[in-house]
Amino acid sequence: MTNHPVISIEGLNHYFGKGNLRKQVLFDINLTINIGEILIMTGPSGSGKTTLLTLIGGLRSPQQESLKIMGQELCRASTSFLLQTRRQIGYIFQSHNLLNSLTAQENVEMSLELHDFSHHQRKEKAAQILEAVGLEKRLNYYPDNLSGGQKQRVAIARALVANPKIVLADEPTAALDKKSGRDVVELMQYLAKEQGCTILLVTHDNRILDIADRIVNMEDGCLLSNEQLQSDKIPA
Repeated sequence: MTNHPVISIEGLNHYFGKGNLRKQVLFDINLTINIGEILIMTGPSGSGKTTLLTLIGGLRSPQQESLKIMGQELCRASTSFLLQTRRQIGYIFQSHNLLNSLTAQENVEMSLELHDFSHHQRKEKAAQILEAVGLEKRLNYYPDNLSGGQKQRVAIARALVANPKIVLADEPTAALDKKSGRDVVELMQYLAKEQGCTILLVTHDNRILDIADRIVNMEDGCLLSNEQLQSDKIPA
């Protein structure tokens, strides 16, 4: 793993609302994540994990201090700059968010429409990544004809098809049984390592913590701990 930060956050604060309704939801967040690192963020519901994830992903504009993605400052960045940032990031959510009117392959192809690929290239790349996640026989299946684990595999393929530098995953195993959830995170881990991208994964699922290089915990909008996992401590 290259010791070089792909995400760098210093003193980040964030607020919702304005005036008398203004409420601070993130407090003095400091976090550095390196290229190729898998970091898991845990914490109770309402602690600010998803808010931080959306700020890192350029889905919201950071308001105070510093949040850099690949060396580029996102605080007070323009909408167009945030859009450029989002093109370099893959997203995986608790709900797979697939379009039911599109096949698995077409859902994956959608992620390539913001990039400079021909129609043929989009079809080819989508088929290749779906094969990599074990769905080569399901290219033309619609979401309603796929299991929960298969839908989440399509979502992983969609997130990774454009070779993003960063993958952000918000509770990707929450709707899956133990085996499907394990399969999904190990697949994410394998494909991300193959592509050399960084994973930031938010979860309540204690069954998957061992895939992390590091675990951070969030509570009441603050990062509480930064635990480096040693390989000899990781359960088999």
